[in-house]
Amino acid sequence: MPLKILKHSDVPMQDKIVITDASCFITLDKIDGMHLLHSLYKQVLTTPEIAAQFGKRLPEWVAVKAVLNRDLLYNYAETVDIGEASAMALASEIHADLLIIDDAEGRRFAKKLELNITGTVGVILSAKLNGVIPTVKPYILKIQQTNFRISDWLTSQILADAGE
Repeated sequence: MPLKILKHSDVPMQDKIVITDASCFITLDKIDGMHLLHSLYKQVLTTPEIAAQFGKRLPEWVAVKAVLNRDLLYNYAETVDIGEASAMALASEIHADLLIIDDAEGRRFAKKLELNITGTVGVILSAKLNGVIPTVKPYILKIQQTNFRISDWLTSQILADAGE
């Protein structure tokens, strides 16, 4: 089953409203890949809860926006952690084009909410497919040296989808 890759659609990637969870920031920061988000998407949003989980200063091109519907946030937080809940609540509230989330339980819940999702590895693959980087393999190798879990199946799938 090929991965869902955002490449061409009615909304150019640069114009997409993208919300990311802490895992994406943390992983991309560890592998010196934060620039990939900025190269792919000009509107990267996150929440104060996620910014706190990241624990470092976010780049100036990341906008931090609080969820206005706190009841929705707390409702989602009964199922997933507060960071993921805030990302999903904000995505729902502002009708974001894409939510970047890696946690399996969080991804299942986001799908139930009918949010358009990808993960950190999907961002890397999109960077390759959109000409931002020449290859994904160096990024995958760096990820494998962190505590980010990536299955052998997913690694093979990403490399195949990237033509590597």
